[in-house]
Amino acid sequence: MAAPRPRHPKAEEPSPGVAANARLTATVAAVLLALLAVEGVTVLRVRSLLTLHVFIGTLLVPPVVLKIGSTGYRFVRYYAGSPAYRRKGPPPPAPRVLGPLVVVLTLTLLASGIALLFTGPGLRGQLLLVHRASFILWVVVMTVHVSGHLGETARLAPRDFYWRTRNQVAGAGTRNWVLATSHVLGAPLAVVMVGRDGHFLAG
Repeated sequence: MAAPRPRHPKAEEPSPGVAANARLTATVAAVLLALLAVEGVTVLRVRSLLTLHVFIGTLLVPPVVLKIGSTGYRFVRYYAGSPAYRRKGPPPPAPRVLGPLVVVLTLTLLASGIALLFTGPGLRGQLLLVHRASFILWVVVMTVHVSGHLGETARLAPRDFYWRTRNQVAGAGTRNWVLATSHVLGAPLAVVMVGRDGHFLAG
């Protein structure tokens, strides 16, 4: 009589909190990539597309804050020794090293762009230099950063929207509402900022 085959243990599933954080992070990242693609088009003809450039750039602010919050939460929990986040492990080396630089450059890019809409001619040249320099560095760093997360983002981002997978991790509706709220908050802010593009052109 043949001996029974040994059972191979299945890979341990992440805890609900870790899985929920990963899904939210991936979904926000997918939305940001779509908005950044549109913003990238406006950069090619920024003067004629300045209104759209300002609108999309301002609309990015709340989702960017949400993305920093979700990734920052994972960072804190991991280095604080949370068993669930320790089991998941750290991000890949390159994105982990570049992550803080991505945050600094992103905030610098957005802040300098918004400041340009309110600054007078005296400081506009320096701010424009900061805005352009941070953009060039940001593109380089983001290319590496995104390439390290693209597979995970493509795999996780749709799961809260497909009926077969959305209930596998509790809180899909809440995560979708949080994402929607970030855009609801960004829209009126973007409309206000668009009203300032004439001030920039006049300068």
